[in-house]
Amino acid sequence: MALTHWHAKLAAWTHDPAEKALVLLRDPAGHEGGTAAVLQEAIFGHPGIPAELRDIVAKADRWASAGDRPQWPRDERDGRYPSWAQIRFDESAVLIHPLSGEQYDLSKLTEIDPGQIKEVSTAHFKSLIQPGNGEPVDARKTALAFWRFGPESPAPELAKLWDLLPADTRVPDHTIWAHLDLTSAYASAFYADPNRNPALFTVSLGPVQDFIAQARTTSDLWAGSHLLSRLAWEAIRVVCERLGPDAVLFPQLRGVPLVDLWLRDDMGLPPERFADCDWVKHKTDANPLFAAALPNRFVALVPAAQVEKLADDIRQRVRECVKTQARRALDLLCRRADRPARPEAAETQIAQQLEGFPEIHWAAVEWGALIEERSGQPPATEKLEEAMRLFHPNGNGKPGFLGSEAWKLLSRELKVEGQTFFAPNPGVLYPAVYDVLDRTQAAAKAVRTFAQSPQEGYRCSLCGEREWLSDERKLLDLPPGRRQESGSLWAAVQGTSLARKGEHLCAPCTLKRFWPNLFADDMRDVLGLKLTRYVVSTHTMALGTSLERWLDNPVPLPIPLASQLEQLIEEDTVALPRKLALRLHKARHEELLMLRGLPLFMERRKENLASDDPNEREQSRELLDSIEKELKETVFGHKPEAYYAFILMDGDRMGVWLSGQGEEGKAYLLPFETTWHPRIREVIGQRHPSGDLADYRKARRPVSPARHMAISAALNGYALHLARHIVEDLGKGKLIYAGGDDVLAMVSVDDLLSVMLLLRLAYSGVFPDCANKAWKLLGLGASGFDLRRGHVLYNDRLYRVMGHKATASMGAVIAHHQAPLGYVLRQLREAERRAKSEGGRDAFSISLLKRSGGAIHLTCPWLEREPRARSNWETLSGSDVETTPMGQLIRLRNSFAGEGFSRRAAYLTHGWLENIPANPESLASMLAYQFARQSGGDEVLETYGRRLAGLAYTVKPGDPEGFIRDFLAVAEFLAREGRFQADTAQDRR
Repeated sequence: MALTHWHAKLAAWTHDPAEKALVLLRDPAGHEGGTAAVLQEAIFGHPGIPAELRDIVAKADRWASAGDRPQWPRDERDGRYPSWAQIRFDESAVLIHPLSGEQYDLSKLTEIDPGQIKEVSTAHFKSLIQPGNGEPVDARKTALAFWRFGPESPAPELAKLWDLLPADTRVPDHTIWAHLDLTSAYASAFYADPNRNPALFTVSLGPVQDFIAQARTTSDLWAGSHLLSRLAWEAIRVVCERLGPDAVLFPQLRGVPLVDLWLRDDMGLPPERFADCDWVKHKTDANPLFAAALPNRFVALVPAAQVEKLADDIRQRVRECVKTQARRALDLLCRRADRPARPEAAETQIAQQLEGFPEIHWAAVEWGALIEERSGQPPATEKLEEAMRLFHPNGNGKPGFLGSEAWKLLSRELKVEGQTFFAPNPGVLYPAVYDVLDRTQAAAKAVRTFAQSPQEGYRCSLCGEREWLSDERKLLDLPPGRRQESGSLWAAVQGTSLARKGEHLCAPCTLKRFWPNLFADDMRDVLGLKLTRYVVSTHTMALGTSLERWLDNPVPLPIPLASQLEQLIEEDTVALPRKLALRLHKARHEELLMLRGLPLFMERRKENLASDDPNEREQSRELLDSIEKELKETVFGHKPEAYYAFILMDGDRMGVWLSGQGEEGKAYLLPFETTWHPRIREVIGQRHPSGDLADYRKARRPVSPARHMAISAALNGYALHLARHIVEDLGKGKLIYAGGDDVLAMVSVDDLLSVMLLLRLAYSGVFPDCANKAWKLLGLGASGFDLRRGHVLYNDRLYRVMGHKATASMGAVIAHHQAPLGYVLRQLREAERRAKSEGGRDAFSISLLKRSGGAIHLTCPWLEREPRARSNWETLSGSDVETTPMGQLIRLRNSFAGEGFSRRAAYLTHGWLENIPANPESLASMLAYQFARQSGGDEVLETYGRRLAGLAYTVKPGDPEGFIRDFLAVAEFLAREGRFQADTAQDRR
C-alpha cells in the first residue's frame, strides 16, 4: 500500500472511536480495542495502522490535546489515571458549552449498552469506507466520507447526543468530532511536510463592502454577496482538494451546500448519501445553494512547505474563475444582442478591468520557524517572542499570550502529588501562533498595491469607475443619449432584467448583474432540476404585507385587473417572499395564483415612470394611481403597502472572540475549571485549595483550536439554517447574505420588529422563560423552533450557537420601495454603526425614511443596562420580555394597531414633551396620564407609559424627550392601517 497524507488522516480518524465517551471505563477491551481496532484493520489490513504513521498520529493527538485540555496525571507504575481523574460518562453525563461555560446535566446514560453502541458505531463507519480502483480502500474518498458523515447519528435512539459526544469526559466542552478534525489536520500537515512542520495559513478576499454596495437592484445586492461567497469557496477548495476540508479550521465547512456538491460531483462520494439534503430537493431560490453563506476569510492548518504554492494557486484559481465567469456573462450579452461572437474590444476590457480582482491577501506562520520542540522539556519560544514583539512593542513584560497568566503556568511541567499534571508541547502555543498570524495578515492588508488601468471613455452606469463594455472602442466616446442609436451591445437588452433603460456596465458590474442567470444555469446543469432564479424586489417585499392580509380574507379581483394579471403570469414569473409563496401554493386557488402577478404588474408600470417621454411618464403615473385606488377600494380595503425594510446584523467583537486579546477578550475567556466536569472541579478544589494547581484552575483558558472550531460551527449553523428560517419561513423576508455573524435581509414592515428580535435571540440561543407568552408577543408562530441555553432546536436538529455571552448589534431601515437602493444601503450601514457606537453594542438602531422627507432614528440597547434592569436574557421571565426595549416597542405598536388605543397619543405626546419639566417623575406621570386618557383608562397602558419614561432616562438621559418622540414615531408608523392587522394586534396584546 502506497501511503499518502490521506492515509495519515484515516489513521488519525481511527485513533479514538467516536463512541469513546460512552464506552470509557465500561468496555474490557478499552476504548482503543473496539471500533478503533476494527476500523484500522479494515482500512490498513492486519495489524492496523502502519508503523510509519503511528508516531505521526501520536504526535498529532498530543498537539491537538495540548491545545484543548490538560494532560491528567497517570500512575508511574501502571499508567492508570487516579480514581479522582476518571469520569464514567454513563453515570455522570455532563456537557459544557464551550463559549458560555453553561453546564448541562444529562443525568445517567446507563441504558446505552457499550457492546451495542460499539456495533452501531462500527457498522456506521464501515458503511463509509469507499472501495478504491485496484485497492481495497480509496483513502481520499474514505477520509472525506468519515469527515462529512461520521458525525451524523447512526441510530435514532442516539438522537442528538451523537453530535455532542465529548472528546474527554473530564473536559466535556469540546466534541470528539472537533478533536478528530484537528488531529487529522495535524497528521496530514506532519506527513506532507518533510520537516514535520505545520503552519497556520489565512487568506482573505476583497473588497467586500464596496463591491456589494454598488447595487441598483436587489438582484445586484444578492449577486454581489453570492459571487464573493462563491469566490471564497474557490479559494477554500484549493486547500480542500489537497489537504481535506478538516484542514480548514475557520469557517466550519461540514454541511455547507457548495462543499456537499463538491464532495458528490467532484470527489465522487455516493449521491445517495446526499439525497435528503435540502439543496438536492428545492427547485427555487429557496435552495440553500443560493445562500451566500461563506465569509471572505478562512484559516487553515497546512504543511509549511506548501504555503507559498497554495497561496499562488489560490490567487490563480480565483482570478481565473472571475475571468471565466465574466466571459460567460459577455457570451450571454452577445446572445441577447444577436451577436455571433465576443467582440475583441470587450474581451480586452474584461482582461484589463479584472486584472488584480479580487484582492487576495494571505499570511502564514510556521510552528517550526518560531518554536523549537525539545524532547522532555517545554518548547523554546525565544523566536516566537521576538516575532510577537513586532506587534506588541510596548511594555517590559513578555508580549501577548507569552505574558499571560495561563502561559506562566503552561510553560513548565505542572507537578501534582509527585505526578505530572501538565507537560507542555508546541500545540499549547496555538494562541500565540494565531495572534502572530492575525496581526501579520492585518499588516499585509494595510499595504495595498494598485495597478493603474487607464479608463478613457464614458464610465459604467452602476459603479462609475470603469469604462462600460463595448464592441467598439469608438462607442465609448458617445454620450448617454446617443448610445441607444449606435446599436451597441447593450441596446438590445435595455429595459430588461439585464439592464435598465440607459444602462451600460463595466466587466465587474456586468458579471454581477448577469450572475443570477449564470448561477441558475449552473445549478440546472449539476442538479438536473428546473431551477429558476427569482429575485424579490423592494416593491414585492412592500406589497407582501398587503398580500398576506388579502390571503387571510380574500375578496374577488376586479375582472379587468384579473385578466391583465392572468396574461402577465403566463409571460413571466414573479417571486414572492417564501412564506407567501408557500401559502399560495398550498391554496391552489386560481385567483390566489393570479395575484402572484401583481408585484410584477406594478413593477412594469413603474419602469415607465423613467421614460424620456413626458407624456408616457404622465400616463404611467395616472395608470398607477388608478390601480392603487382600485386595489384600495375593492381588493385590500386600504392603500397598498409601499414601505419595506432592510436588516443588517453584525456579531459584536468577533475579532476579540477569536483572539482573546485585551481586557475585552479576557471577559469572553472561561477559567480553566469552568470547562472541567463538576466532580473533577470539586475534587481538585478540595485537595488543592492553593498553590500552582489552584492558580491554574482560576486562570483564563486561552483561545484554542476547539474554541475556534466551536465559534465557526455555531456561526455556520446560524448562517445556513437558523437565519434563513427566521427571515423566510417565520417572517415574510428574503435573506440576501448570511456569512456567520453577518446577516443582510429584506423583510416586510409588519414583521420587521419580530424578525429583528428573533435573529438576536437565536444568535445567542437564549429565550425567556414562559416561552409561549413571548412567542405570542412576537406573533410569528414557531412550531418546531426552540431556543434555550445556547442551543436551538430546529427541524429535529440541535444547533449549538454562540451562547449568552455573545451579543450582536443590528441596524434596520424602513424605506419606500421607490427610494434609491444605494441611498437606502448607506442609511442601513449608518444604522448599524449607530447601534455599535451610540447604542454601545448589543443594541439596535432603526431608521425610518419617510418619502415625504426627513428621517427618524431610534437607537436602543436590546436590554436595559444596569442598574435598572438585569442584563442577561437567561434571567428574564415571559412577562419580562415585554419590558425589554424591543418588547416595549412591539407592545406599543400592537396597542396603536388595536381599537382601544388611539394613535393620536403619539401626536399629542409630541406636542407637550418640549414643555414638560426635566425630571423623571414628571415625565413618567404625564406619559402615564396621556396613555391612560387615549386608551380609555387602560391601567396596563398607564403602567406602560411609566415604563417608557424610565426607559428613556436609562437609554438617553441627556435627551429623554427626543428618545420618546422617536420611539412613538416608529411604533405609530408601523401600526398604521393596512400595515399591521388590528385583530392580530389585539390577540398579541
